[in-house]
Amino acid sequence: MSTCPQTRPDRARGFTLIELVVAMLVAALLATLALSSYSSQVRKGRRVEAKTALLDLAGREERELSATNAYSTVAANLGYAGVFPVVVGSGYYQVSVAVPDPNNIPAAGQPPTFLLTATPLGTQLQDTQCQTFTVNSQGTQKALDNGGADNTANCW
Repeated sequence: MSTCPQTRPDRARGFTLIELVVAMLVAALLATLALSSYSSQVRKGRRVEAKTALLDLAGREERELSATNAYSTVAANLGYAGVFPVVVGSGYYQVSVAVPDPNNIPAAGQPPTFLLTATPLGTQLQDTQCQTFTVNSQGTQKALDNGGADNTANCW
């Protein structure tokens, strides 16, 4: 009898179950990261809609001031249907109007003021970095995060 180990026939070549599980875990991790990044970019794109709506509304308020010598809180006077707050764009933000600006109420004889605010709706509420956008009659643009802290530098 020989003491040599018996040689086994070659096994079928392929992936082991552990290799397949590791590959699936890596693919799942990459998909999760990609989805998170994609969702973040979609939220940023929707912010543009809110900012555009606010700046358009500010222009409409200025036209209203030149025509009537006053700003308006009536949606129809500014070309919108219904009453404020009005849902704008694709439905991810609503805009509201405050006349006079509660942060800058004019004294007698001073020019009138307004404050326009865009707040998120639906899935856009998940955008915690840029929760609220505002524009006032002086053209000051501001963005607040969901905690109320100023995040204008990152959002506008």
